[in-house]
Amino acid sequence: MSMNPEASPKDPSAIQQRRQANMLLIRLQWLTILLLIAALLWLYISQQRFEQSVHERLQSNEQVVSRLNEMDDRLFAMSQQTLPEPRVAASSQAQNQLDLLRIQIKAVDRLLVDSNDSAAIDLLRGLHWQLSQSSNEIAPALTVVIKQSLLKDIERLQAQSAQPSPWQMHNLAMQNIQTFLHRHERHDHKEGSKDNKTPAANTAKNKEALTRRQLTIHETIMTLNLAMQASNMRDREQLISYLSQARKQLITLTPSADERQKQANLQASDQTANITMMQAPNDVAEVINWLDQLIAEAPKPTALLTTQVLAKSQR
Repeated sequence: MSMNPEASPKDPSAIQQRRQANMLLIRLQWLTILLLIAALLWLYISQQRFEQSVHERLQSNEQVVSRLNEMDDRLFAMSQQTLPEPRVAASSQAQNQLDLLRIQIKAVDRLLVDSNDSAAIDLLRGLHWQLSQSSNEIAPALTVVIKQSLLKDIERLQAQSAQPSPWQMHNLAMQNIQTFLHRHERHDHKEGSKDNKTPAANTAKNKEALTRRQLTIHETIMTLNLAMQASNMRDREQLISYLSQARKQLITLTPSADERQKQANLQASDQTANITMMQAPNDVAEVINWLDQLIAEAPKPTALLTTQVLAKSQR
């Protein structure tokens, strides 16, 4: 049987062509996917390198800032040692700016007296910015010292504002004392009511003693009100005066033998009566001990470093 050479097709069949086209398409798809994966890997590696570069720059900047801060501290220390008394005649404009700065610092002191620490801090920041302007004609050496003192005052006030004020703690202690005295006054009143059942010979004498005691307690409460007002006004001398007066009023109350012994023990101990306690004292002896501590630990007004610098420059 003979084969016809023309019967074997020379070109691929339609099925083979379709298969080849599909294979080519699949290969193109995989090539596209591989290219996308390679591009994503390149982007990821580039991003990691960029982040590492930024991190290294930030660390370098932090080191530079730290060195600059150290240089500022050294400059401030050197300026305090080498800065002469500013007796050089300043220009009228510079002198006017210094006078205005002193007035503004007094305004900061007034804000501190009113317990407005946040406004005082904002004003100090404004003064620091004011000294950094080109219109400032104050001597450069003195400007450096004033700006450094402003920054230190700002830092100290920020730390101070985050804690309870000593004046507030004194007011709290005085309120606790008043709470005890009110309770003590009510107790004496009840004791006076019980005396009505005692023999007539002792009733008048006991009532007179209780009346004097209640009057003393009431006067002490009023004196403590005045002391709290002085504390609110940041008047240390008046505060000490009223606390001393309250102590003298209470000391006239004749304590019992147990109270005298307890008072001696309280005064002998170092921290037995803590004026920052949230509870009222237990007896008159402890109240007197509290008053002694309040007088000894009376708060002092906050003195700004910038005020001292400006006072020195004025001399």
